Amino acid sequence: MRTVDLSPLYRSFIGFDHLASLMDAAARTDKQPSFPPYNIEALDNDKYRITMAVAGFSENELSIESENNTLKVSGTKANKDENSERKFIHQGIAERNFERKFQLGDHVKVLAAGLENGLLSIDLEREIPEALKPRKIQIGAGNLIEGK
Repeated sequence: MRTVDLSPLYRSFIGFDHLASLMDAAARTDKQPSFPPYNIEALDNDKYRITMAVAGFSENELSIESENNTLKVSGTKANKDENSERKFIHQGIAERNFERKFQLGDHVKVLAAGLENGLLSIDLEREIPEALKPRKIQIGAGNLIEGK
């Protein structure tokens, strides 16, 4: 694997220190399995939806956790002993446990989740705080330094 030297970026970009740590984290993450398949769609400028195909899982077998800009979705199939009595000729529907992690951007919050027709939908929204939104600066509106 190649390493990327980000030092030229540090000379011209100020305050993007976390970019290097995000890129390092992306390079270090273990290769995630392809199960279950999922879609990520942009519903609006700041609204997103993750849809995962979790056929055969019920709501109580699924877990969704959000912590430190990481969204973790896991499924644990209960009652494996009941399946041992079943005799499959072909088993194309996976009934295995899974865990999938998504790295969320700053200020992205999980709004809601729902399970319908074997599809788990997770709605997300980026809520930018008022202090971080762009604002217009008036020229000549007064002295910033008192006493001058």
